Amino acid sequence: MDDHQLDLREGRLKLYALEKVLPADEAVRVRREYIEEETATDLSPLGAYTIQIDRVVQRNCENMVGCVQVPVGVAGPVSVKGEYAEGSFWLPLATTEGALVASVNRGCSAISKAGGAEVRILRDGMTRAPVFAAKSVIHAHEVAAFAEDHLLEIQEIAESTTSHGELIGMVPYIVGTSVFIRFEFDTKDAMGMNMVTIASQKAAEYIAAETGARLVALSGNMCADKKPSAINLVEGRGKTVTAGVFLSDALVREVFKCDVASLIDVNVRKNLVGSARAGALGFNAHAANIIAALYIACGQDPAHVVEGSSCITTADPMDGGVYVAVTLPAVQVGTVGGGTGIATQAACLSLLGVSGSGDPPGAHAKAFAEIIGAGVLAGELSLLGALAAQHLAKAHKELGRG
Repeated sequence: MDDHQLDLREGRLKLYALEKVLPADEAVRVRREYIEEETATDLSPLGAYTIQIDRVVQRNCENMVGCVQVPVGVAGPVSVKGEYAEGSFWLPLATTEGALVASVNRGCSAISKAGGAEVRILRDGMTRAPVFAAKSVIHAHEVAAFAEDHLLEIQEIAESTTSHGELIGMVPYIVGTSVFIRFEFDTKDAMGMNMVTIASQKAAEYIAAETGARLVALSGNMCADKKPSAINLVEGRGKTVTAGVFLSDALVREVFKCDVASLIDVNVRKNLVGSARAGALGFNAHAANIIAALYIACGQDPAHVVEGSSCITTADPMDGGVYVAVTLPAVQVGTVGGGTGIATQAACLSLLGVSGSGDPPGAHAKAFAEIIGAGVLAGELSLLGALAAQHLAKAHKELGRG
């Protein structure tokens, strides 16, 4: 047992403080070995990693003991016809689910053969919603009215905390004596949760001081962050993205081994009717699969899969084929900050051509969101086709079981 292990055991050194007295890699090793001894568990596989962790232990992970490795496969290339993403892209997908990459790959092939996915961003705004306690319903109404009447002052105060963010919207909601003010920000290439949290704190303090309302919590769950919610499905959070493609009858038969009528029937009865009967907030086949795989590979917050998966998949019959589209109301992504600076995640963003800040600011994050839209469309097409052709169980038996 070395001196630092002894200091930890005898309480002279706190586990979280190792980085203050040791280089980052050494601190991680000492902490891991300490936990191994405490729990009689072999954690040595966590000690094999290639990323530089000096920045990671400061910004991304406390009490670090190592890294968990997730396999990354590529699907594609997929042809994207967006306003910010234009061209063919290989999609890096981090997953342990056999058959997922193969499925998305098949969808990418169909999209590219059809001429590419048409993608557009419908709106873009990251939200934070503080909750205030008023003294009465009359006072609550006065607080909400004050916020609306002083939007320009609130905007100036909020934006004083950031060199990039812009307050682009603000909507109050009242429930009895509770007042929620849902701020919406343009966060450029950052996902922006830290940015909007700091800005919202300053704005909320101003509202509380001027109205006499008590600021209860900086997040009042009307944001709504990392929770299924109707408000995000309706109003959007982050980037609202839609992607669609026309597939001919012949292409559907060639790639998916089914006919258009069967594919539409699966979408209506499964994605729309089945989801409605279940009371779901997402009306799709498996959008979360693709979003999670892309988020993990590209350094996004995986918890935002909750909002990202509230996708609606539609399939409209047309002369000679079908137009399939996905609408994702709440894609929360960034290409700077968070986990995007970690070497392996930055490499995956570079594969997509969106690593770091864009020109103009925000262009990379928007391009990334468009690519995600196309990836989700590919995944939806492939699973709809597999279900329509009764191939799902066969694919998982072959690819998911080795």
